[in-house]
Amino acid sequence: MLKKIDHIGIAVKNLDNSLKIYETIGVKPYHFEEVESQKVKTAFIKVGESNIELLEPTSEESPIAKFIEKKGEGIHHIAYLVDDVQLAIDTLKNAGFKLIDETPKPGAHGKLIAFVHPKSTNGVLTELCQHAEKH
Repeated sequence: MLKKIDHIGIAVKNLDNSLKIYETIGVKPYHFEEVESQKVKTAFIKVGESNIELLEPTSEESPIAKFIEKKGEGIHHIAYLVDDVQLAIDTLKNAGFKLIDETPKPGAHGKLIAFVHPKSTNGVLTELCQHAEKH
């Protein structure tokens, strides 16, 4: 079901300040996007075959804003690429996993995404993502 780690999401208060850290070590973002469904601005940095996704909240109601308020800046989630996100959701639901999303929603890069509750995944918020057009 899991094809690869797609990205690691890092919650930040300010994208511009956070990007300076990565630019200092020689990497630059290749993609910026605002994801209205999640109330965040994102910047993606390529590292090998995977990505780092920096997430800045655009609203106090953003899950990222709430995360930063509770835990501070840092790793928010690990995202895995899957062929069929709805099939992955259904499989996990049938196996008794606690889900945050039971239907996919739009994410960055036009992907379909869904989150699995950290109570079912050893304390790690897990994102499942699928390219909008299945490959």
